[in-house]
Amino acid sequence: MSRKLRLLHIINNLNYGGMERILSDLVRLTDPSRFDKHLLALSYLGQFAKGLENVATLHVADCMSPWSLVWPRRLARQIQQIAPDVVHTHSGVWYKASLAARLAGVRRLIHTEHGRPNPDSWQRKFFERLAAKRTDVVVAVSEPLAKYHLSDWIVLERHKIRTIINGVDTDLYSPRADPGTVRRELGIEAMMPVLGSVGRLERIKGYDLMLEAFRRLRSEWQNGPAPILVIAGEGAERDHLETLVASYGLREKIKFLGWRDDIHDLQATFTLFTLSSRNEGTSVSLLEAMSAGLCPVVTNVGGNPGVLGKELSHRLVPPEDSVALASSWKNALKDVAKREQDAQTARSRVKANFCLDTMVKSYERLYVMGN
Repeated sequence: MSRKLRLLHIINNLNYGGMERILSDLVRLTDPSRFDKHLLALSYLGQFAKGLENVATLHVADCMSPWSLVWPRRLARQIQQIAPDVVHTHSGVWYKASLAARLAGVRRLIHTEHGRPNPDSWQRKFFERLAAKRTDVVVAVSEPLAKYHLSDWIVLERHKIRTIINGVDTDLYSPRADPGTVRRELGIEAMMPVLGSVGRLERIKGYDLMLEAFRRLRSEWQNGPAPILVIAGEGAERDHLETLVASYGLREKIKFLGWRDDIHDLQATFTLFTLSSRNEGTSVSLLEAMSAGLCPVVTNVGGNPGVLGKELSHRLVPPEDSVALASSWKNALKDVAKREQDAQTARSRVKANFCLDTMVKSYERLYVMGN
């Protein structure tokens, strides 16, 4: 019997977020008969690390000096002690972790780019060009992201780029009846439509635009119970967004929940799922919502058009356009039959094209190349 390939993932932390959820699933499902799995968090482990100790060896990086970006000797020593055959880095740690891995003598280095800031900075591009030179394979989670890396010269060698689309567990994220628990908690009446969103409260996610669109929708609403907006997630923009909500006079109509563990109950409560992102890789929260049988209304950025496909392209709206977003919500809420048809189409698309098992097997093939 051949020796298992020792695989080390390196990430900043596993405390919520689409990238963190994807990595948690990847560690959990990578074949244990072929791979000796390790995970190293540079800051701390976090929520999505729960239970991973049963399937992998978990590590937290030793304290590093401010000079570690230039010379990460402690991190290199820790990687050397783990002695991986393959190091797989993830967004946010690429430069430092790739340098440390090469200093530690790691033979194969893979990096996954899960998304880009908007706007991007020249400093980030400079360091990532250097990181790309010492990386064997750079994975993008959407075709637009792969094209970005090539067109913007972050990755100079075209043969290094691979596209592996994120996947979700379609059995776990399946349509469910609304148990009413979230409505009771938040005081939302049974017949009241709920616009739902799950994401990081950061500028790139465009929640300021979502709030402006919701204010417009409420001001134009005429017949039937007016909708409520429910946002699950945390981030640096929360205080600013809550200030906006107060200035709009909509404190009772917009609910900020923070990160939640009852995602299935939330999805069952939502009438539709929405994102107002300025940029995206391949949104995990969008895939999960569509798999759960929710009609999506999202901005036409990054991987979103590829997720919705031609069948649901009418549910795409231009970025930075709160008027178009409000109008698209209104159309989806008013036309119940079309919304329910699109919800079924959404689940079918995820089952056919964004399977978690397919994603995991694609990464496994990358790990064994050259070993």
